[in-house]
Amino acid sequence: MAALPVLSAREVVSSGRPELALEYLLAQPASTIKLGLERVQAALAALGSPQLRVPSLHVAGTNGKGSTCAVAASCLAQRYRTGLYTSPHLERVNERIQVQGSPIDDEVLGRRVLEVLGQLGNEPGLTFFELGTVVALWHFAQERVDVAVLETGLGGRLDATRAGHAVVTAITAIGLDHQEYLGDTLPLIAREKAGIIRPGVPVIVSAQPDGVLPVIAERAAELGAPLSTEGQDFSLDADGTYRSQAGGVLPLSYTLRGPHQRHNVATAVACVEALGAAGFPLDEAALRRGVALARWPGRLELFSGPPDVLLDGAHNPAGVDALLTALSAEFPGRPVHLVFGVFADKAYEVMVARLFSACASVVVTPLPSPRGLAPEVIVQTARNCCPAVPVAPAGGVVEALEAAQQAASVDGGLVLVAGSLLLVGLARGRLAAVR
Repeated sequence: MAALPVLSAREVVSSGRPELALEYLLAQPASTIKLGLERVQAALAALGSPQLRVPSLHVAGTNGKGSTCAVAASCLAQRYRTGLYTSPHLERVNERIQVQGSPIDDEVLGRRVLEVLGQLGNEPGLTFFELGTVVALWHFAQERVDVAVLETGLGGRLDATRAGHAVVTAITAIGLDHQEYLGDTLPLIAREKAGIIRPGVPVIVSAQPDGVLPVIAERAAELGAPLSTEGQDFSLDADGTYRSQAGGVLPLSYTLRGPHQRHNVATAVACVEALGAAGFPLDEAALRRGVALARWPGRLELFSGPPDVLLDGAHNPAGVDALLTALSAEFPGRPVHLVFGVFADKAYEVMVARLFSACASVVVTPLPSPRGLAPEVIVQTARNCCPAVPVAPAGGVVEALEAAQQAASVDGGLVLVAGSLLLVGLARGRLAAVR
């Protein structure tokens, strides 16, 4: 694929062409990470502070925050014009910015980027994620959404989405990930995630591993933020019965796969309840409908075969553990043929040891990213920790997927694609293309 042309913001604005503005956005390095709010706050101020016209639910966490956002947005959209901003995308950047469940189209996205660049002037000095966040908040304001759901990109305290106008915050399950930026212990990571908590703004917290909740509770107390925690103030039983702090009982039905999604659905519903007190009430029928309609592609998403292909975005040890639990619960006894690719900055040794040992075979593929880990490194890691599992490299995602499908066709097994959302997106595009 030919490289996108490197355009300056000045050239884009002078052209007045939305398609060049979209190219400008896509040409920004997606892997660049610069924590800090100053650049985004300055850009939003130059735009007239559009975020102040968009009350939001702001969600942080290591795992489950995307699912939580998707469920909450689906519920809110039953009554309110709702924006949703998430990351990363699976196949197209447009997925990151949605209104009423529909991704922004190319022409509108290009036009919004053009409008933002035109008001910022010269080079905005924003990273890909920062520019995307500013464009999303600008778009939501122009679209006059009633409420938006914002997913943090990394951390919380210094994440670009922290510049939004949150009226409720939430923190999903915290685990070890991005330690080079957030700290190498769960309490340190929890402190960064708890940075989204605002003075007096309700915070909803999912069930957490040991050592995490006290850190969040301490920060909430310091800021006078009302705290609601899963298990104590709200819960969702295995049979789908939601129980609220006020004593309410509500039967729910949802299609998101995996036992772990129970925690994300519970957290989302608790967030919607808190938003009700913040000016966005929702009746039980709308809430139940929103939960039932919620979808979140690439997370235990099944493409029926034969052979069946399961896509999951597990990209850290906690995600792998949740995936393994789901496999045991929903596909017991089936041989699993894994397609795997991972970023080099992930805890890949732990992921390989836990996941590969549960598989009948593994095909390793490179990722089209400078952060991708070389397949030969993964193969050698597998030889050291689980030598009995057949592991082979492939030249790319298509080759890896075809090899795993062939193996699964022999023994009636399940093809599993996991290790990176980038990989899942590529596999998803391929599966959709050959259907």
